Amino acid sequence: MTRVYVADARPEERSALRLLLLDLKMEVVGQASDWFTTLVEVPISEADILLVDWDLLPNNAPNVALDGFRKACPSMLVVVLISHMDAHKQAALSIGADVFISKDETPERVVEHLRTAAANVPTGTSVG
Repeated sequence: MTRVYVADARPEERSALRLLLLDLKMEVVGQASDWFTTLVEVPISEADILLVDWDLLPNNAPNVALDGFRKACPSMLVVVLISHMDAHKQAALSIGADVFISKDETPERVVEHLRTAAANVPTGTSVG
């Protein structure tokens, strides 16, 4: 079962994502509403995927934030949720996101993206 850590500042979005992940038979192993908590909890959560809202990353240096995260959890896939596709898409990919998902996507498309991400989780490896 794919283990996912959800990081989003908005409780209603975390709740919706949790339900979507459960429907996909993925296990939610933790949740955070801020980047600091995410950094503290994810390495010990044994998650396969970090699902993080772009707006949760530090505004002044999202690339530094994700680079530091990658050093702590090198084998974890990073899926970034983006509110505005055009400007943020390039930035998300350039800072090391494995997958990006627009919050404007239909639930069906979000499911497709999450299934694709889960299919890319290395088997037999423990993250954290």
